[in-house]
Amino acid sequence: MTRPLTWLSALLMLRASATALCASAAAVGAVIVPDDTGRTLTLPSTPTRIISLAPGATEMLFAAGAGQHVIATVQYSDEPAAAKQVPRIGDVVAIDMEKLVALRPEVAVVWPGGGNPAQIEEIGRMGIPLYRQQVNTLVDIPVSLRRLGALAGTSAIAEQAARNIEARLATLSHTYERGRHPSVLLQVWNHPVYTVGGTHLMSDALRLCGARNVFGDLRDLGPAVDVEAVVARNPDIIVAAAPPGAGKEWLADWRRFTTLRAVRTGNLIAFEDQRLTRLGPSVVTATEALCKVLASAHQPVWPISP
Repeated sequence: MTRPLTWLSALLMLRASATALCASAAAVGAVIVPDDTGRTLTLPSTPTRIISLAPGATEMLFAAGAGQHVIATVQYSDEPAAAKQVPRIGDVVAIDMEKLVALRPEVAVVWPGGGNPAQIEEIGRMGIPLYRQQVNTLVDIPVSLRRLGALAGTSAIAEQAARNIEARLATLSHTYERGRHPSVLLQVWNHPVYTVGGTHLMSDALRLCGARNVFGDLRDLGPAVDVEAVVARNPDIIVAAAPPGAGKEWLADWRRFTTLRAVRTGNLIAFEDQRLTRLGPSVVTATEALCKVLASAHQPVWPISP
């Protein structure tokens, strides 16, 4: 009986603390910031006990200069290297609520686009302020960094990081916006074949590289597609965005479809940089690498005859 009572006591204390925080929100030093969904978050002071419930949010907090204030996060929060030292309290879809309450966080940074909605609501009902961090395109990253800097009182660091990313994105746009614009199948799983839709961040990465997502008209973030649909759309390039060591196997499955333009021209690319799937600054580094790989692909006159 001791453990449940301890957890209950901590929860009651947390709720009482939240009530007191709300009552004093208008005090001098209050932090009032919009999150990435447009909701305004009000805290009585700059938070020094932050929990991050998504790997991308963790990376963004560190980039914004708030890493030292992140007291807990979730599995796969391995960017930057310092984030590996932060204690884990579950994963994106399943948080250890007992551990969360015991930590008495001042704010929880959550991922509305891929977290567990029911669990996020439960955390909010406990009185823990929620900051929703979400990026949908690469140009959203510097904007989100600035907001996190305002939240954590690290605006100077966040501003520097944001400007760095803006400069890198501008370089990519200038370098690759003119050119061939080949169609690309970005494969993110093999059995069944999964790709990304036009609203996914990785589709935006392809666009910045001067390429076109062959399934960019699909609105689902990660749709499954059958082989017949791939053959019908006949991409110029197939990129296997695979886990380390799996790319060659995925591409081997396509070689038997000899009518595919990507197979005929040898444009089958294994790209195993897992940072491309991140929702933080490291996705920009991965995008820079992807652009170079796509630019070095075999270049027949586009398009070639079917």
